[in-house]
Amino acid sequence: MQPLAGRDDTGDERGRNGAHTGSEDTELAGGGSDLSCSHPIDDKRCFSSLSCCEVRLKYSAGVQPLPDLSIRQLEYLVAVAEAPTWAVAAERVGVSASALSQGLAELERRVGVALFDRDGRRRLVRPSAAPVVAHARQVLGLTHDLAGWADRVRTGRSGALRLGMIDAAAVVHLPDQLRRFRTDHPDVDLRLRVAPSAELLELLVAGELDLVVCVDPPTPVSGIDTALLLTEDLAVYAPPGHPSGPPTTWGPWVLFPAGSHTRALVVDELRRLGAPLDVIAESHQPDVLREMVQLGVGWTVLPT
Repeated sequence: MQPLAGRDDTGDERGRNGAHTGSEDTELAGGGSDLSCSHPIDDKRCFSSLSCCEVRLKYSAGVQPLPDLSIRQLEYLVAVAEAPTWAVAAERVGVSASALSQGLAELERRVGVALFDRDGRRRLVRPSAAPVVAHARQVLGLTHDLAGWADRVRTGRSGALRLGMIDAAAVVHLPDQLRRFRTDHPDVDLRLRVAPSAELLELLVAGELDLVVCVDPPTPVSGIDTALLLTEDLAVYAPPGHPSGPPTTWGPWVLFPAGSHTRALVVDELRRLGAPLDVIAESHQPDVLREMVQLGVGWTVLPT
């Protein structure tokens, strides 16, 4: 390799050849750089040479995974480690002695390490197999914890519940039930969404809610199961001092917004009665509708 030459202040270029031989060991072989000066530093005549290097990398093989070990095999191992005899161990895990023996032979084969010593006709867990037994106990304990968690989730005692409710259900009809559910199921992460029925059903169908309490939709919604919780009557409310009369004299109206399930039920019934449908105000809030009636804005239909 040709050396690199530096320039001095006057622009004269001078150089000298340099060589460096690197040492080599079993993992890394290569050359280094040699920086030398043939004149004092203030002359700035410095030269360097760099030899080629070769790098050898060693790759350590990763730990090979064991073939599939079953929870049942680990149960067998812990049982024989704790029981006085294999017959007692087989009884504890609910299998025959031959099935226990076959299962442990398969475990030993899959681990690839001898786990048992023979003492006459008996087989004993080797002291050197203690780490395997400890691992088996740990896995069985974690598996038991997982089974308990899964059972709590299946039975509604743990996990998350995304609940949607219309405001009347959350505030008027079911507040005590909500409070009791939180008290009785402290491990359930309850998330409540209060919205109109149509919006709640859309979220339910989209998978963003798990359960909704809403007004029965005008038409069935495919893909969901429904159950009747309660029924309530609807009544017509007129402004104070307004004379009652036949349905043809009712109105104008302040109602739930268009698209509301309750609005659809009300409109269908008013049409059946022959009442004119002049809607001049809308609100999702029953209290707001009730107040507008008191102010003489219009008529409304609300749960009794």
